[in-house]
This record gives sequence, C-alpha cells and structure tokens, in this order.
Amino acid sequence: MKEVKKAVAAKKEEAKAEAAVKAVKKAATTAKKVEKEVKAAEMKAASTAKKTEKAVKAAKAVSAVKKAESVVKEVKAAEKKAETAAKQAEKEVKAEVKKAEEVKKAPAKKAEAEKKAPAKKVAAKKAPAKKAAAAEKISLQYLGKDIKIDDIKEAVKKIWTGELKKKASDLESIDLYLKPEDNAAYYVLNGSFTGKVDL
Repeated sequence: MKEVKKAVAAKKEEAKAEAAVKAVKKAATTAKKVEKEVKAAEMKAASTAKKTEKAVKAAKAVSAVKKAESVVKEVKAAEKKAETAAKQAEKEVKAEVKKAEEVKKAPAKKAEAEKKAPAKKVAAKKAPAKKAAAAEKISLQYLGKDIKIDDIKEAVKKIWTGELKKKASDLESIDLYLKPEDNAAYYVLNGSFTGKVDL
C-alpha cells in the first residue's frame, strides 16, 4: 500500500513538474512576444522621430528659401531705386553742364555786340538788378551712399591744379559723367583732358 501511495504521490509530483514546465514555457513565449512588441514599438518611435526631424528640416529650408526670396526682392527694389536716382542725377548733371556752357557763350556774344555797336554814348536806363541764381546742391544717392556733385567738382579741380600742374584760371570747362555701377565719375576738362574719380 505504501508503494501505491508513493506511486500516486510521484505521479502528482510529476504532474506538478509538467505543469510548472508548461507555465515556464508559456511565460518564456509571452516574454518573447512582449520583447518583440517592445522592439517593434521602439523601431516605430525611431522612425517617427526621423520623419519628424526630416519634416522640421524641410520646414526650416522652406523658411530660409522664403527669407532669401524676400531679400532678393528688396535688393532688386533698391537697385531699381538707385538706377532711377543715377539717371536723374545724370540728367541734372547734363543740365548743369549745358547751363554752364550757355553762360560761357553768353559773354562772348555780348562782347561781339558791344564791338558792333556805334561809339555814341547814350544815357541808358539802368537795368533792374538781376536776382542771384538759386543755390543748387545736387547729390546722387546710390546703394546707401550720398555723393555730392560739388565734392566731385572739387576733386577734379584738385587734379587739374595738382596732378596736371595747371593754373585754376586756365580751367574753362568741366564735363562730368556719373557711372554708379563703376563707382566712378568720369570727367573731361577743357574738352581734352580725361580721367575718372572714385565715388
């Protein structure tokens, strides 16, 4: 009878051991599944992080491109303004040169008229005094610079008296040509001496 009891107890122990082994196997399988799920979740999170990083970089790139386009538009607008100002200044300089030439020609005509006039002395009425010419200041504003025409004239006169070693009284005409894109003013003195001055 003892042997039967031992056998029954042994079978019970064996059944328990088998149940424990099955439980351990089941736990191991469950642990593997959980580990796979954790790895899959980690991979998915890493992929999402990479996608987010790419999206952020793309957004930054788009923003940088928009800023660059805005700067290009501003530069083009500034160039147009400067070009317009340069053309206006060139017109004004040409007008001033024309006026100066007319003023020089006027005394010569007057002298000729005086020579032709008879030697009779007639009491002439005094002509009303001429009003003084309005003060003129011409500037060229180009790419943040404010270039004064009078300063350029003075620089050219210094070249006439300094470099060319001529008398100031011998300087009869100054023709100036402003060229902002070269950052220079070109000059012709007395119709024959040429050169340039940096703006």
